[in-house]
Amino acid sequence: MIATLGQYYFLLVGPVLLIGLIELAYYPLALAFEVRRRREVPASWRPRVSVIVPAYNEGRVIAACVESILADDYADKEVILVDDGSTDNTLPLLCRYLARGNVTVLHRPNGGKAAALNAGIERATGEVLVFVDADGLFTGNTIGRLLNGFTGPDVGAVCGNDEPANLDRVQTRLLALLTHGTAFARRALASVNLLTIVSGNIGAFRRSVLDEIGTFREGFIGEDLELTWRAHRAGYRVAFRPDALVYAEVPSTAAGLWKQRVRWTRGLAQTALLHRDLMFSPRHGRLGWYLPYNVLAMLVLPVLQVLSLLLTLALLVSGDLPLSPQVLTGVGLIGAATAVGTVVYAIALDRAWRDLRFLYVLPLWTVYSLAMSLVVVRALLLEAAGAPSRWNKLERTGVIDRQDVSTLPVELGAPAGRSTDVAA
Repeated sequence: MIATLGQYYFLLVGPVLLIGLIELAYYPLALAFEVRRRREVPASWRPRVSVIVPAYNEGRVIAACVESILADDYADKEVILVDDGSTDNTLPLLCRYLARGNVTVLHRPNGGKAAALNAGIERATGEVLVFVDADGLFTGNTIGRLLNGFTGPDVGAVCGNDEPANLDRVQTRLLALLTHGTAFARRALASVNLLTIVSGNIGAFRRSVLDEIGTFREGFIGEDLELTWRAHRAGYRVAFRPDALVYAEVPSTAAGLWKQRVRWTRGLAQTALLHRDLMFSPRHGRLGWYLPYNVLAMLVLPVLQVLSLLLTLALLVSGDLPLSPQVLTGVGLIGAATAVGTVVYAIALDRAWRDLRFLYVLPLWTVYSLAMSLVVVRALLLEAAGAPSRWNKLERTGVIDRQDVSTLPVELGAPAGRSTDVAA
């Protein structure tokens, strides 16, 4: 029996180590992306842009978001604010912006984020549609830098870069470090046209692409992920612009983080199931091979990590662990060194040197990693049970700890000349 458990141990640990080795390729790919990007001539295309902001009970954060968008230096833009049946003061705050000639406010019954976004798309007049969450904060030139990613007609969408606005807690500081890791991975994947998500937090699509592939899928948790997979399916490239920065809140409580990541994981599971015909599809080239790997790494590997941990504990108790304590310690040290190296490398790519001051929280990454593995187990169980999909948005704090946010004063008055649109 013990011998059998030992065999299972290597069967569980082997894929974990293999995927870790494969992801070492991200280092040169991310560097190649950054070198190429810095040599590029920025795109000169400057179309009309519609910035669409869905909002549900966002009274704490919506004013700062809107002011940062209005303060962005891109001139030919309109801002479409969609209130999704809020029960707080969100709608009155939005209506104060009707005095601005380039702002439209839509009010509709609560129907979820995707439905709110689609209502904004229907009203939009821009050639490029930019989507941002209600807590997003532009930095003065976010729109123009997003547009720089449209380097050719084959680029259908551009993903911007989001970083935490709230850095007042240990958890949010850890998430700040890990967010740089996300940008690191996005650089690597974008360098080989395998970036599979345009973040709902800050992303841009050509209007013509949405006319072709359709808008956001309503009643779906991972609406931004699913739309990006559809863009890839249609043959469009998806670009990444790390300098198109938006600051947004990250979960400041363990419960909020858990709910958010369960939602994200369910979104991936639903998207993978919906688009399963893309897996191993020779018609879609390297994407057809990457997507199964992505699902393995994001949905299967965390389950194996939980099982391998439980098996390690069982074998330790029995005294029959196939690896010596010295080997386990060595593997742990290598893993810790790799984690620190990746974070520092990612911070260097983002040139976010001030965030190095948060390295002291990195030991908590071990606890975070285990929690995220349990998140995947929970999400898969909910999917298997057919649990309903909900927006399940975060509770906002309104905390902003960044200095380069364009929340310049905006002259506000009573709504003048335009009325709030009421959508059925």
